[in-house]
Amino acid sequence: MKDEKGSLYIIEAILAITILLIAILVVNTVISIPSPDYSYKAHDSKSAQDMMEILSGKINFNDRTFLGEISTILKEHKNSKKSIREVSDICQNKFDSFKFTNYKFCENNKLKGKVLAYNGNYDNANKFTVATRTYGDYSYTLYVW
Repeated sequence: MKDEKGSLYIIEAILAITILLIAILVVNTVISIPSPDYSYKAHDSKSAQDMMEILSGKINFNDRTFLGEISTILKEHKNSKKSIREVSDICQNKFDSFKFTNYKFCENNKLKGKVLAYNGNYDNANKFTVATRTYGDYSYTLYVW
């Protein structure tokens, strides 16, 4: 009988130690899991690449793109100041319709870096994205910050 009681005490001791170890591991895990900090501030998810895809994309092969439209205006009027102003107005209206707050859109090839649309303070930008697309002889660059 004494041997059987000793075996029960050993099994109870092992079971108690196992429960104690599991409890310690659970408490340790709960303490070490970092609590997520949720920010309720909305981040601007638009990037320059996304916007350039929208500006250069077509619905079907007969539709004109935005970049094609402004390139045609510039080409037909031989890059005159009037055509540059017209394209700048079109670009400004387009970007305003997207509700962009910080951007710079320029043509790099034919107009030698002329800014066609601009909004925001580029000097205070700490993080920005850049995308470039070419349409014919014109090369457009969009900076978003």
